[in-house]
Amino acid sequence: MDFKHIQELIRMVNKSNLSELKIEEGDFKLTIRTREEGGLQGYIPVAPLQQVVQPVAQTPAPQAAPAAPVAAAPEKVAEPLADTSKLVTVKSPMIGTFYRASGPDKEPFVKVGDSVEKGAVLCIIEAMKLFNEIESEHSGKIVKFLLEDASPVEYDQPLFIIDPS
Repeated sequence: MDFKHIQELIRMVNKSNLSELKIEEGDFKLTIRTREEGGLQGYIPVAPLQQVVQPVAQTPAPQAAPAAPVAAAPEKVAEPLADTSKLVTVKSPMIGTFYRASGPDKEPFVKVGDSVEKGAVLCIIEAMKLFNEIESEHSGKIVKFLLEDASPVEYDQPLFIIDPS
């Protein structure tokens, strides 16, 4: 099939009400599809999701065994909450792309465990082709990064956690 013949087939499909034309001649296969302005051409019904309920085997358990772990669990949960109350979250002042270093081959500005002073550069956020240095408003130790390098970031999205003590 030559190119002019294919062009003529495309014109004919565009003028007709056909949405798709398939031609197969030996090893040669041709599919022509039209795109409608309104979006989806048809509706394909999808079966509703079914919730799978798995029965839980109910075996009698000794009453003394569950009581001990339940009493110990709140103590473990309470300790991290007390520690996190003094942590400071550094949030993004703008929308853009978060970078830990000034370039792909450069060292990151800070790493987990680094001590930072107030005013130290923590990262860069690229917004509209401008690279904005984000400085620390607190002195302390970097506890955790909350984003991966080169991630999109929203306004007021948490970036770092700093322990000011």
